[in-house]
Amino acid sequence: MKVIKNEPIISKEECAGSLKNILDALYVLNGKWKLAVILSLVQSSKRFNELQHEVTGISSKILAKELKDLELNDFIKRNVYPTTPVSIIYEATEYSLTLKKVIGELSTWGEQHREKIKQSMRRQS
Repeated sequence: MKVIKNEPIISKEECAGSLKNILDALYVLNGKWKLAVILSLVQSSKRFNELQHEVTGISSKILAKELKDLELNDFIKRNVYPTTPVSIIYEATEYSLTLKKVIGELSTWGEQHREKIKQSMRRQS
């Protein structure tokens, strides 16, 4: 592996493998809502309306679709309780906890990006 300015240059094969891994991850976590729903459920189990209230801006139709996708990929579990009326509680699975580092890194990057944009706007005014 070559190093330029203290930054390693990865090989073509390593790059192709990394790209494939990233595309696989983005395929499963596509859209702007999935990570937000997972993060909300990692904090605590919730009913549909609680999730919709916490994940500001998501429509009920999109939330229902995202919950189905997340359940299909084993990120969340849907628990149905035979009460009257039926209670449905969504919870994060152990598998969703594997995203903890990813969510943390995205949060850090998002904060840095927001600050960069603020500084850029200050310079323009």
